[in-house]
Amino acid sequence: MMEEKQQKLSLKRETVISSIGSSGASLVLWASCGLLVILVSFCYAELGTVIQESGGEYIYILRTSGPVMAFMLAFSSILFVRPAGVAGISLSFAQYVVAPFYPECPPPVSVVKCVAAVAILVLAIVNCMNVRFSMSVQVFFMVAKVVALGIIVVGGVVMLAKGNAESFQNSFENSNVGIHPIGIALYQGLWSYDGWNNLNYVTEELKRPEVNLPRALVIAISLVTGLYLLVNVSYLTVMTPNELMSSTAVAVTWGNKVLGSWGWIMSLAAALSAFGSLNGTFFSGGRVCFVAAREGHMPDILSMAHVHRLTPSPALIFTTVISLVVLIPGDFQSIVNYFSFTAWFFYAVTLSGLIYLKIKKPELPRPYSVPIVLPILILLVAIFLVLAPIIDQPQIEYLYVALFILSGAIVYVPFIHFKLCPGMFDKVTTFLQLFLEVAPAEKNL
Repeated sequence: MMEEKQQKLSLKRETVISSIGSSGASLVLWASCGLLVILVSFCYAELGTVIQESGGEYIYILRTSGPVMAFMLAFSSILFVRPAGVAGISLSFAQYVVAPFYPECPPPVSVVKCVAAVAILVLAIVNCMNVRFSMSVQVFFMVAKVVALGIIVVGGVVMLAKGNAESFQNSFENSNVGIHPIGIALYQGLWSYDGWNNLNYVTEELKRPEVNLPRALVIAISLVTGLYLLVNVSYLTVMTPNELMSSTAVAVTWGNKVLGSWGWIMSLAAALSAFGSLNGTFFSGGRVCFVAAREGHMPDILSMAHVHRLTPSPALIFTTVISLVVLIPGDFQSIVNYFSFTAWFFYAVTLSGLIYLKIKKPELPRPYSVPIVLPILILLVAIFLVLAPIIDQPQIEYLYVALFILSGAIVYVPFIHFKLCPGMFDKVTTFLQLFLEVAPAEKNL
């Protein structure tokens, strides 16, 4: 989980500060993002202990808002949100891998995309082959990430002790306080925290979720929030806000300034971090596809698992293909903004479901519970995040995204509700089942 949250920390920091306009306001925004994620994770912890099924938002919306809204989520998530996350993280990884080879200029876009595509394919194979090995990889990269962040924090403390504090003088000067810049800056910050809900996608695979889910969420997110703030302070201690905004690889710039000839270590560390984050996204993203297919909202082949390895390989392969398609245009900023717009729309729907359960079904067992005022408060914040980029400076692209989300309902009516062409995929399913050596899986893999 922590690796997923840390995925684009270095790459996005300069965008946050350029959106909000000042170093002081950027630190306040990073702290606010961390607090928001901690609070919303409390709500998700209750949902995960009340509805102890894998699938995250999909299964929660299915149980509280009905199949139409759940299908809209699955449709949007499988065809855009999760692939966009995979594409974004892979671009982050590729940027840091190639940065040392292009010290004087930005790397060619084609090179970055090729490296990103290779990373996606490698991790797709790893996740299809062995879940245990996939998790071992995750633990390794988590340790590497924490060590790298520790180096950055210690380096920042040393530089701060030497008196490098120019970035904190008049730190709130030129802050942008409009609805649009705050909304976009929150999008950038929250993108770096994305992954806080990964454990909710694999609730069925957790032991004692009523205890371990809340504990893991609180510990991981609190730790990541503290690290984010300390790393931000370190970056601002070493670099000016203008240097942050102009750098294409912040960790590399920081490493060159602090570590000198050993600056390449930070490029390696950032690449390892993004690679581990990409692995975490595969681990949860394939499960969304798998659970939606199991509920009849996607083709049956996507609900099957390998007969020997017990991995949801068809769902993982499908996610990989869509991710590679999304990677082709590769507009990183658009990916972040439209990803966040869509994600927080469905977070709002999910929180509405929690409020519904608290009011209409108070008798349900709740090993972990939060006051009802908390999901109401977070719901209001989610509504702001959805509307903020539209109200102040509306862009036609957000209308396209909204229409794409609503198109899920149009697809649902004929193909899911009325089961139009029910045998359309039978021959393809049979062929793929034999070719991939997969079979219908038990509910809990």
